[in-house]
Amino acid sequence: MTDPRTPYPVRVDAALEPSGSRGLWLVKWLLLIPHFIVLFFLWVAFCVVSVIAFFAILITARYPRPLFDFNVGVLRWSWRVNYYGYSALGTDRYPPFTLAEMADYPAHLDVPYPERLSRGLVLVKWWLLVLPHYIVLSILVGGGLWAGSGATTDRGWYAGAGGAGLLTLLLLIAAIVLLFTGRYPKSLYDFVLGIDRWALRVAAYTALMTDRYPPFRLDQGGADPVFADPTPPSPSGPPAAGQPAGETLGRAG
Repeated sequence: MTDPRTPYPVRVDAALEPSGSRGLWLVKWLLLIPHFIVLFFLWVAFCVVSVIAFFAILITARYPRPLFDFNVGVLRWSWRVNYYGYSALGTDRYPPFTLAEMADYPAHLDVPYPERLSRGLVLVKWWLLVLPHYIVLSILVGGGLWAGSGATTDRGWYAGAGGAGLLTLLLLIAAIVLLFTGRYPKSLYDFVLGIDRWALRVAAYTALMTDRYPPFRLDQGGADPVFADPTPPSPSGPPAAGQPAGETLGRAG
């Protein structure tokens, strides 16, 4: 298991708005339909790119950088959509249509590029080594078998087959509280973000982006607690439009 004092090379950050719309969550599923359509095709491409990366790593021990940047972008886009939608309900700001890091959006994700990856681990880590995580996440995010293939659905990087998990219950409570008070209970938000962070770490590991085994822990809170610097992470790919190439958004450890 990963030392809990050591930052994991998948950084997930978010910022909770002090107050939100009481009823917007009721129609977010409708507002997100354009994102769901785009993400369906992006996740199909993500799977194809991951297969190509599998063979590239097996032969060269390297993840082709353009393919890596694309897949990180898909995870980043998915995290923004899920943060706005029904995996966090953390913001009322509509997510942008971009793979790039957006410093002004309240949800951030970054995975540092690995110079070399294990040829042997690539054969087993995405299905065998993560089985314990699948079991735990089946309880946290879905009532059935948690599978990385669920990432191809419009719900983002995971889907539970056979019933709702703890995350659904927590978000239902949060939605009811929002409806009556317009505020998101901070302790509930921190726990929800811990589950989302765990799921994203496992998603990146199964997508062959790192050889570091995901830790079995809930790192709760909006800012990734194992990083001393709470600023948004540096984008792995090219800068967003209008952002100077040399601008630093923050480092992920």
